[in-house]
Amino acid sequence: MSSEIFWIAFGDVHEDIGNLNRIPHIEKARGVLISGDLTNVGTKARAEHLIEQIKAYNSNIYAQIGNMDTKGVEEYYEQINVNVHNELVALAPEVFLLGLGYSIPTPFATPSEVEEKQVDLWLKGKIEQALKCSHLIFMTHTPPYQTKTDKVASGVSVGSQAVRKFIEQVQPEVCITGHIHEARAVDYIGKTKIINPGPLSSGGYVKIVFENNRLEAELLQV
Repeated sequence: MSSEIFWIAFGDVHEDIGNLNRIPHIEKARGVLISGDLTNVGTKARAEHLIEQIKAYNSNIYAQIGNMDTKGVEEYYEQINVNVHNELVALAPEVFLLGLGYSIPTPFATPSEVEEKQVDLWLKGKIEQALKCSHLIFMTHTPPYQTKTDKVASGVSVGSQAVRKFIEQVQPEVCITGHIHEARAVDYIGKTKIINPGPLSSGGYVKIVFENNRLEAELLQV
């Protein structure tokens, strides 16, 4: 299995990385993708402490802030060159990752929230590049609107319409999301497979494999 090309993705860490040592072969992954909310309104120093612990399992990290992370966390990600928010980066020949951090407004006034129009602007700025990608993973902290991955406990959809529109237009092979802890699920928009693994503390993670010239993603549990 050593030649297998794969990545491990998770999010909503909230300063609890206890399950990392239970993810099989995490050290052999080409990289670890963190979809947001590493901290609980944590400082740059707190983020550094957590990232150093994650690096003990796999040093190749791609991360973005979620709504519960502060600007200091994003500054730290920039400082160590792992930030993928609003960036399109190559993970392997022909495999690309587009990141979208933050979240749309919540009832809780968390540190890193933006309006839908800002999300729309970020994504519109990446559509042309994204459409040229042979194989694309879209990692968005806020899930797409009206999917199994964006429903709160009451059943109401609270995801982003701009994110959904982008997926409908670009059709990335895989979309990794999070933010809504209780919406651990797999869904589809067209050909795009969307996975919200739930909080890392609950044991959910995603394995993304590049094989036979296609990306496959699976929701797994430790």
